[in-house]
Amino acid sequence: MRIGLGYDSHAFKPGVPLVIGGLAIDHPEGLAGHSDGDVLLHAITDALLGAVSAGDIGTFFPPGDPRWKNADSSIFLKTALEEVATAGYRIANIDTVLVLAAPKIVPIAGELRQRVADLLQLRPGDVGIKAKTPEGLNQDGVAVAQAIVLLVPIGTPTDLSKMTATVDAETDIDSVVKSLVAEEPLGTGLKRRMPIYDTEDIT
Repeated sequence: MRIGLGYDSHAFKPGVPLVIGGLAIDHPEGLAGHSDGDVLLHAITDALLGAVSAGDIGTFFPPGDPRWKNADSSIFLKTALEEVATAGYRIANIDTVLVLAAPKIVPIAGELRQRVADLLQLRPGDVGIKAKTPEGLNQDGVAVAQAIVLLVPIGTPTDLSKMTATVDAETDIDSVVKSLVAEEPLGTGLKRRMPIYDTEDIT
């Protein structure tokens, strides 16, 4: 198993749309950033990249690169998922904390959890979303996000019941085997990348 930790922060800015966890939120101010300022997806992206020692979000998407100006942060997240799959892992579960004075996250926590789960191709029950206020920290104009992710190897089921099949006299054993082999690991719909070179002939 591997564990990744991610952190990000952005200041609030008037006249900017507020997007957190890929969810557009009605609020007078948004988060300033080179991309869409999605503090939660940025923290999750860093957690995923860090878990497989692939660098950080700035390694793949430099903030000075005009290609990522106002970019949707789900692009960054998709790249991190690809790196995780390439390394031979999948997400078991993820937990996050948002620290901000406003808006209130509790009323939209369920919707936010579902959105993040959809982006990560997980069940909502495998995604934790918590919110705290920055009491006494003088950070009312800033949003902070922390994320921690647990990865497990692809092909190593965490629940052995997922690999159980019942065969009776009328069941075609070949079809049962094919259904188990064809099933993609839970938590990722991405195919593991294959090397572009011949691993048997490296010179």
